[in-house]
Amino acid sequence: MTILQVTNLTCEYRTNPLGIDLNQPRLSWRIESDRRGTLQHSYKIQVSLTEGFENPLWDTGVIESDQSLHIEYDGPSLVSRTRYYYRIKVWDNFGRESNWCDISWWETALLDSSEWKASWITPNPEEIHPQAEPTFMLRKQFELKKQIESARIYATGVGLYELYLNGNKVGDELLAPGWTSYHKRIQYQTYDVTADLNINNNVIGVMLADGWYKGNLAWENKRHIYGEQRAVMLQLHVRYDDGTEDVITSDPTWKTSTGPILYSEIYHGETYDARLEQVGWSEENFDDKAWKGVVICQPPVTRIVAQENNPVRVTETIRPISSFVTPEGDRVIDFGQNMVGRIRFTVNAPEGTEIVLKHAEVLDKNGNIYFGNLRTAKQTVKYIAKGTGTEIYAPYFTFQGFRYAKVEGYPGQENGLPLENFVGEVIHSDMELTGEFETSNSMVNQLQQNIVWGQRGNFVDVPTDCPQRDERLGWTGDAQVFIRTALFNYHGGQFFTKWVRDLKADQLPDGGVPFVIPQVVDGASSAAWGDAAVICPWNVYLNYGDERLLAEQYDSMKAWVEYIRVQGENEYLWNTGFHFGDWLGLDGKEDSYYGATPNDLVATAFYAYSTRLLRDSAAVLSKAEDVQAYGELLENIIQEFKNEFVTKNGRLAVSTQTAHVVALMFDLVEGKVRERIAHDLNELVLDHDYHLTTGFVGTPYLCFVLSITGYHETAVKLLLQKTYPSWLYSVTKGATTIWEHWDGIKPDGSFWSDDMNSYNHYAYGAIGDWMYRVLAGLDMDEAKPAYKRIRIQPKFGGKELTFIRASHYSMYGKITSSWNLSNEEVTAELEIPANTTAQILLPNAKLEDVKESNKALVDMDSIIDIYQTEDGVSLEIGSGSYCFVYPNEKGIGLVYTPDTKVIDILADEKTAKVLVSYIPKIGSNTSILASLKKLKLGELVDQPLTNLSFEQMEEVIEKLNQFERETVALKQ
Repeated sequence: MTILQVTNLTCEYRTNPLGIDLNQPRLSWRIESDRRGTLQHSYKIQVSLTEGFENPLWDTGVIESDQSLHIEYDGPSLVSRTRYYYRIKVWDNFGRESNWCDISWWETALLDSSEWKASWITPNPEEIHPQAEPTFMLRKQFELKKQIESARIYATGVGLYELYLNGNKVGDELLAPGWTSYHKRIQYQTYDVTADLNINNNVIGVMLADGWYKGNLAWENKRHIYGEQRAVMLQLHVRYDDGTEDVITSDPTWKTSTGPILYSEIYHGETYDARLEQVGWSEENFDDKAWKGVVICQPPVTRIVAQENNPVRVTETIRPISSFVTPEGDRVIDFGQNMVGRIRFTVNAPEGTEIVLKHAEVLDKNGNIYFGNLRTAKQTVKYIAKGTGTEIYAPYFTFQGFRYAKVEGYPGQENGLPLENFVGEVIHSDMELTGEFETSNSMVNQLQQNIVWGQRGNFVDVPTDCPQRDERLGWTGDAQVFIRTALFNYHGGQFFTKWVRDLKADQLPDGGVPFVIPQVVDGASSAAWGDAAVICPWNVYLNYGDERLLAEQYDSMKAWVEYIRVQGENEYLWNTGFHFGDWLGLDGKEDSYYGATPNDLVATAFYAYSTRLLRDSAAVLSKAEDVQAYGELLENIIQEFKNEFVTKNGRLAVSTQTAHVVALMFDLVEGKVRERIAHDLNELVLDHDYHLTTGFVGTPYLCFVLSITGYHETAVKLLLQKTYPSWLYSVTKGATTIWEHWDGIKPDGSFWSDDMNSYNHYAYGAIGDWMYRVLAGLDMDEAKPAYKRIRIQPKFGGKELTFIRASHYSMYGKITSSWNLSNEEVTAELEIPANTTAQILLPNAKLEDVKESNKALVDMDSIIDIYQTEDGVSLEIGSGSYCFVYPNEKGIGLVYTPDTKVIDILADEKTAKVLVSYIPKIGSNTSILASLKKLKLGELVDQPLTNLSFEQMEEVIEKLNQFERETVALKQ
C-alpha cells in the first residue's frame, strides 16, 4: 500500500486558529509520500459548517495545480463568530489520489467593528486614581440559566491584562494584548470558555497593568506614551443548546479594586504583597461590597484587530545549576543560560517576609554580580509572604533578561538556597521551531545555540534589540539584518506580519521610517534602519511565498524608496540626513559608536538595495510600469555610486571592510572592478590577521561576499577565529547568547561601557544565515519562493568542519542538508519534501564515482537532470531521502604549496615553528612580520629579509604537509 496524504494544514500560518477577522483566509498544507519525486498534480478543498461535510459550503472541485500554499477561501461570505471546518485531498504526478485529510478548522471572530457591543471601562477616577501603581482588578458576576453549547470571550486592554473565569486563569497567553502601534492598531484575543462556565452563577475577572501602553518605555523615563488610563473591553458570547444567545459585556455594572500586585513595570519588575490577596475574587460568593465602581472611557485607539502574532507564552523551564556567595557577600543563583522570562519560586516563610530577586546577565571579573549594563532598569522582583504555609509566586506583567539572580531575604539562605524551589520560565512569542544546525565543531555549535537563544529572548511580541536594560525596543536595523536568520530558525510568518503592519502604521507621511517600531522614541529614516520597510516584507515573501503581505506592504515599500529619492539635490545619491552608518564598526574613532565607512556610501548602497527589492516585488505583483521605472532608477543609482565611490582605476575610494562588503553584496560593481574590490576586501581581512572590523551594516554580509567572490577559506577562518573581535570570542568567554559588542567582556575580564553593553543582542547572530545557506548549502531558488525549488550547494569548511547538518521545516516540509567528510570520502544525506524539487551540487565529485544508496547515479530514480561541472556533479532531483557517497579527492587537510600565504602558516603554533626555524626574524621582529605575512611562501625565496633558498622552501613545504597528514590522521 502506497502512502500519499495531506498533513499539517494551516490557516493563515496557524493550526485551527480561534478568532480570525479575515474574509478570505488562506489555506496551506504539506504532502507526505513514500515515493520519490512526488509532486502535487491537483487538489480539492471542501469547507463546511459541520464536521460531517453533508452540505459543503465551498467545494473547489478538482483544481489542476501544484499550489499548496496560501490558497484563498473563495466561498460564500463568512459570518462572524462561526467555526468553519475544512478538509483537503490531492492527486499526485503518479496518478494517485489521497484520502481526505484529517479535518481542520478556523473560527471567525468579529468581522466588523460594529459588532463590538462592549464599552471600554476603567476604575472610577474619583475612587481609584488612574495613576495608582497597583494592578487593577475588575470583576463581573452574571447568571446563565440554560444548557451551554459554546462560549467565547473577545477581550482587549490598554495596558496588559489577564483574564479569569470562575477562579481560574483563562488561557496560557502572557502579556496580552501584545504591543502594537496602539493609537492605530490594537489586538484583541479570542478565548474558548465553553468548559469554564457554569449554569447559574459565574464571575469574570480581569487584572490590568500598565505594560507598554502607559508604563516606562525607553531610556528617558518616559511614561504614558500612548495614554494615561488603563482600561479593558470585553464581551462574552454564550450560545445555548436551544439556539438562543446571551452577551455579557464590560459596562458600568462591573466592580473594581486593587490587589496584591503593588507595582509592575516591563523594565523594573514587580512587587507582590501576598497579604493583600483577595481570595476568590474571580469566583461567586466573593464579598465585593468594598470594591469600587467603574466608568466608561474612550482610549485613544482607532482600530481593533484580531490577534495576528503568536501569543507570548512560557515555552520552557530551566532549573538553576548552582548557587554561590560572591566576593561581595551576595547570594546568587546561576541558571546556566542567559534567558528571558521570569523566576517562579516556592517558599514557606513567616508573614511579612520580603524576598527580593535582582536579575543580571553576567558576573564581573571578580565574580560579583553585575548590574551596570541595565542602566535605569531595575529588573527587581519583590515578594512579601502571607505566612500561611507553602507559597508559590512568579511575576505576572513583567519579564527580565538574566542568567543570574541575586536573592535577598529568602528564609535560611545563609545556609544555602534550595535550588529545587526555583525555576526559570522562558518567555517569548510562541513560534514554531523550524531550524536545526550542527557541526563537528563544538564552538560553532555553541554559537548556533547563542543565535537561537538571542532570538528567543528578543522576540517577545516585537523584535527587540535587547531584553534587559531600559530599552527593549523594536529597532528596525536590528530586525532587517537578522530576519533571514530568524526565519530559518523559527516560523516567523505571523510574527513579522504583525510587526511590518505596525511599521506601515507608524511610517511618516513623507515615507520616512521611525528608528523603532512601534514608534516610542524620536528619530527616523536612517539608511539600513528604514530599509526594514522593504527588506522585511521581501524576506517574508521569500520564505513563505506570501504575496498577499507583499502586496499589502507594497505602498509602504515604495514610499520608503521615494522618500530617499527626494533627499538632497541628486536623486541618485543619498548624501543627506542623519544615519547610524556602520553602527559599532570597529574601524571608527576611539570611543565612537560609528564605524569609519562614510554615511553617504552606506546610504546610497542601501538605497540601491531597497530599489532592487522594490523592483523585484513589483515583478512578483505584476506591476509592469513599476518594474521598468524602478529598474531604471536602480541603474542610475548604481552608476552614481560608481561615479562617487569607485576610482577610475577600479578601486573603492573608501578602504574599509564594510564599504567593500556592501559594494559587492548589493551588486554595485561588476567585471574586473568587482574582482579587484573582492581581492582588496580579502586583503583588508588579512591586514587584521583574519579579524573583522565591520559593524551592524557590514557584518551580516561579510562572509557571504567572501564566499561568493572566491575567498571562502577566508570566510571560514573568520567564523573559526577565537580571538577578539570574532564570533567565537564571546563563546570563549562563556557566552550563551549573542553580544551587542564584540568585546562586551574584554580579554582582561573588564567590561565595555555601561552605557550600551547588552549580552543578549541578536544582530551579529546574522552570521547564521551564511552558516545555513553557504556552509550547509541549504538555500532556495528565489524565483520559486518558500523553497518550492530548493538549492543545496555547500561550501566545505576544512578539517575543523568535517560534519555539517542543517534542517529546515519549510512550508512544504522538512529539508535536510547533511555532509560528513573523511579524508577518503564524502557522504551527503539529503531530505527533500514532497511537491518540491531540488538543485544539488556534490562538490568536487566525478559523475562516474558517485553512488546513491549504493547504486550508480544512472540507476537512480526521481532524477530530473544530471551533469558534470567544474565544481562537481550537479543534479536536479525530486522529493525523497537520499544518501550520496563519493571519493573525497581533496581530502580534509590543507595542502601546503608555494602559493600558501605566510599568515596561514603562522596561524598555527606548530606550523609557525617550522617556518620560524628557517626564518627566525619572522618570529621576533614585528615590522618584518607585518611586511611579509601577506606574501606567498614562494615569494619569500631569495628575499633579503628572509634569506630563504628554493631548496629550503621545499623542505618547509614537505615538513608542513607531513605535519598536516599527521594531524588529519589523528582526527579520523
